[in-house]
Amino acid sequence: MKKIFTQYLSMFIMLVMSLSVAACFEDNDDNAVSASSISDFVWKGMNAAYLYKANIPDLADNRFADSNDYASYLNTFLTPEDCFESLIYERQTVDKYSLIVDDYIALEQQFSGTTKSNGMSYGLFVFSSTDDNVYGYVRYVLPNTSAASASLARGMLFWGVNGSQLTRSNYRDLLSAESYILNFGTYNDNGTETATDDSISPNDLSASLTKTIYTANPILKAEVLNVENESIGYLMYNGFVSDFENELNTAFGNFNAANINHLIVDLRYNPGGSVETATVLGSLITGQFTDDLFVRLQYNNDLQASVSDLETLNYRFTNTLRDGTNLNSLNMLQVYFITSSSSASASELVINSLTPYLNEQNVKIFGKNTEGKSQASVTLYDSPNFSRSGANPSHSYALQPLVYITKNSLDVHVPSTGIEPDVLIQENIGNLGQLADINEPLLAAVIQDILTSRGSLLNRHNSSQEAIGSDQTLLPFSVGMYVDRDAQ
Repeated sequence: MKKIFTQYLSMFIMLVMSLSVAACFEDNDDNAVSASSISDFVWKGMNAAYLYKANIPDLADNRFADSNDYASYLNTFLTPEDCFESLIYERQTVDKYSLIVDDYIALEQQFSGTTKSNGMSYGLFVFSSTDDNVYGYVRYVLPNTSAASASLARGMLFWGVNGSQLTRSNYRDLLSAESYILNFGTYNDNGTETATDDSISPNDLSASLTKTIYTANPILKAEVLNVENESIGYLMYNGFVSDFENELNTAFGNFNAANINHLIVDLRYNPGGSVETATVLGSLITGQFTDDLFVRLQYNNDLQASVSDLETLNYRFTNTLRDGTNLNSLNMLQVYFITSSSSASASELVINSLTPYLNEQNVKIFGKNTEGKSQASVTLYDSPNFSRSGANPSHSYALQPLVYITKNSLDVHVPSTGIEPDVLIQENIGNLGQLADINEPLLAAVIQDILTSRGSLLNRHNSSQEAIGSDQTLLPFSVGMYVDRDAQ
């Protein structure tokens, strides 16, 4: 769509090379710099593209007096990861998302929806902020996986792995294993309506699960619900994966054929993905805004100043897929979204970018506050212009730093506190219901609003349970929004 990132990045690199530290910016096969070539690549990539470059003194163009000073700096880091982390701006609060990987092929596969998975999507929680014990619940099960073979089902609760209680300090290691035995439990409300005294009691059930390479279709549910003479399209969409845009278009073609008059897009488990695919979803929901601005990207100050044509940073509503296939757009004037704290980045972008066109009252949100991530990233490889072509064959490191802020047509970005729902309602772990069933609590709340317009009365299912993660958060790029390299 927009072949601009490499162009402007290359221009910027040439500008930097003209500065006093030009000797530091030689090709990979030059020997002027004695420090690790990978750490050299890390600094160059972050210096050229990092969104928060201005906030990191070590990334300043005039940071080093000469190549020896630069080499001495790089030699202070034992690993490329150490170098990368030293250049991150406020890791705990602002940039929680940039990452470095030592296997970019695995990262590319993840962007295509392919990971190692046992097929169980789960959420993790504690009963209070002071509780060390961690518990999990099955959100859904993917077909033809180990979890499906073990008859796991939505709503099942687990407390341990291999007989060991999950805790804040061990759950990542235990659940990241290739194979393990999952230990299940029973929810106890102890006879009260409050959650402060709730608990999980171990039972005799367990399941042996094994991870294999698996490609997941992000469209978990795409169904037409007929309720009291209303035809409602329901889409549970769990990731903005460009490889499945044709399937997404087909789902909307089915909605069109059913002549739906309401649309519910369930993003409660969607951590984000491709900006271009997010633009496709926004265009499928509408269709009447083709060529109008959907989202605007903004670089760091140095890169932004080098852009001669700001239109190249715009993503506009479209009426075709990237292969030219016509979109099955619905031309909706109103859309309902279901969200949670797991709804992030590209999910938030769609909501934020549709709001100026459908008006806030016609973009109705049920669920919980979203993650609050407006930044997008791009993959940088160790090559002269950071593209995949010509990447250094001696290693497979890549950077996935935040490079852009995304803003809607009103120049508004998603707040760091997330997007607030119109109706606050969260999943009841003790009674999750079945996805796409009209009695599932969150879906039922939206349907009630459609039928009666009484959504403001539905604030419920609040509890003291604290969500602390999910299967997605164990992936290296768990909450991510990125600009497709091929689209650039």
